[in-house]
Amino acid sequence: MPCDAGKNRDIGDVSGATYSSAGVDLVAYRDAMARLPAHLRRTQCPRVLGREGSFAALFQLDLQGLFSRGYQDPLLVSCTDGVGTKLKLAVLAGIHDTVGIDLVAMSVNDLLCTGAEPLFFLDYVAMAKDDPPLLERIVKGIADACVESECALVGGETAILPDMYHPGEYDLAGFCVGVVERKRLVDGSAIEPGDVALGIASSGVHSNGFSLVRKAVFEIGGLSVDDRPTELGGRTVGEVLLTPTRLYARAVKAVLGHERGQQVVHGIAHITGGGLAENLSRIVPDQVQVVIDRGSWGIPPVFPWIQGLGGIAADEMDRVFNMGIGMVLVVSPNGAESIRQQLAELGHDVWPIGTVRAAEAADERVVIR
Repeated sequence: MPCDAGKNRDIGDVSGATYSSAGVDLVAYRDAMARLPAHLRRTQCPRVLGREGSFAALFQLDLQGLFSRGYQDPLLVSCTDGVGTKLKLAVLAGIHDTVGIDLVAMSVNDLLCTGAEPLFFLDYVAMAKDDPPLLERIVKGIADACVESECALVGGETAILPDMYHPGEYDLAGFCVGVVERKRLVDGSAIEPGDVALGIASSGVHSNGFSLVRKAVFEIGGLSVDDRPTELGGRTVGEVLLTPTRLYARAVKAVLGHERGQQVVHGIAHITGGGLAENLSRIVPDQVQVVIDRGSWGIPPVFPWIQGLGGIAADEMDRVFNMGIGMVLVVSPNGAESIRQQLAELGHDVWPIGTVRAAEAADERVVIR
C-alpha cells in the first residue's frame, strides 16, 4: 500500500525548522567544545595519544614502563559513578565548579579499594541546552580532580537533551580505568583477627544521601541555600553541602607505594551510600567481624545539624551517610601506627576506629557499637 500520510502536509510549516529551533544550538556547542581542550591537556601524560576531537581516546599501556615499575601481571580495573541529586543543590546555589571533583572522586576512590592506581578518566555531561560557560566550569572541576589524582582526562561526551531536563539542569557520569599488579590486588581476603580499622576523615556529606539531605534541610527545615545557620560556622547552606568529595588517591598510593604498606594493608573500603557498615561489609571475609567503636572519630557538625532538622534516627544516619569517615583501611596491627602517621603527614585526619575479631559465617560482618 502506498504511503500517503504526508501528502497533504503544508511543507512550508516545517521547511524552516533547524536544530537550534529544536533546542540545540550548534554555534554554542562549538564554543563549548573549544573551551575544553586546555583543561584536558593539563591532566595528560605522554601515554595519551591521538588527536583532539577524534572519535575515541588512545592510551598507551606501555607494558615496558609498567614492568619497570614492578608490574609483572597487570590487571585493568574499571569504575563508573555519578554525582546524584547533589547536582540539584549545585543548580540552586549556582555553584558548579566543585561537582566535577565529586564526579572524579566517586570513581577514583572506588578504584583505589583494589589497590589500583588510576590511569585515565572520561566524563559524560547531559544538559538541557548549550551553555559554554557552565560546561567549562564543570569540566574545570573534573580536570582539577584528575590532576590531584594523577589521572589523565582523555575525553568525554556532552549531550544536549532539551526534552529531558529543565533549563539550567544537567547530569554527570564518570568512567575511570586503572591498573593493579595481580599479586598486589587488595580485596579484603587477607583481613584477619587482630587487624585494625583506620578511618580517614571525609570532607562532609560527600555525594551520597542528598535526597534525604534535601528533604531534611529544605522541605522540613525550610532553609534556603543562602541561609547561614550558626551550626555551620557562618558558611552558607549551599557552600557546606557542596563541599566536594575528598580525593584519597595520593594518600592511598603513598601508603601502598611502600613495600611495607603492600604487606600490611589487607582491605580498603570507600564509604559511600550505605554508610560504614554496608560498605565495609563488602570487603570483610567470612569468619571475621569488624567491630567499630562509635565515638572514636570526630563527626563533622553538618551531620548532627542535618539529623536535628529532619528528626532522623541515629541508625538511619548510619545507614545513609559516611558520618565523617570517607575511607577505611584495614591493616595489620604492627603497621597501623606508622600508616596513621604517614596519612597524617599527608594532611588527613585518621583514627583507629575499630578492630577485627573472629566470628561465625552467619554473624554480621560489621558491628557498630
